[in-house]
Amino acid sequence: HVHVVQSGGGWVQPGGSMTLSCAASGDSVCTFAMAWYRLAPEKEQEFLGGTFDGEIMAIADSVKGRFSISTDNAKNASSLQMTRLTLEDTAVHYCTAYCRNVPLTPETPARFGSWGRGSQVTVSS
Repeated sequence: HVHVVQSGGGWVQPGGSMTLSCAASGDSVCTFAMAWYRLAPEKEQEFLGGTFDGEIMAIADSVKGRFSISTDNAKNASSLQMTRLTLEDTAVHYCTAYCRNVPLTPETPARFGSWGRGSQVTVSS
């Protein structure tokens, strides 16, 4: 069993920055995959990026250059750094993690992942 806890979120002005944090834990030692998704109003869930065994695996083209992911593999932790935020970035952001020896893709968390409760990010003037 993998438990996922995330923190951060809130209100930010356009052009501002915000960082979300996530930590995963389990009943036994394993190799963690961790990923970030967002769900905006009236839109489909979007994969933003993630890590596998502490290595960055992907950053979505839609946010590349503005968003980045950092990881502390020893702590099974991941952070999503968001900069130059726009109104279109308003969304609930989710962290997910699993401890299977399966490389991370946008589809694997749906099969294996445990999910955090979500962090609302609201961008408005």
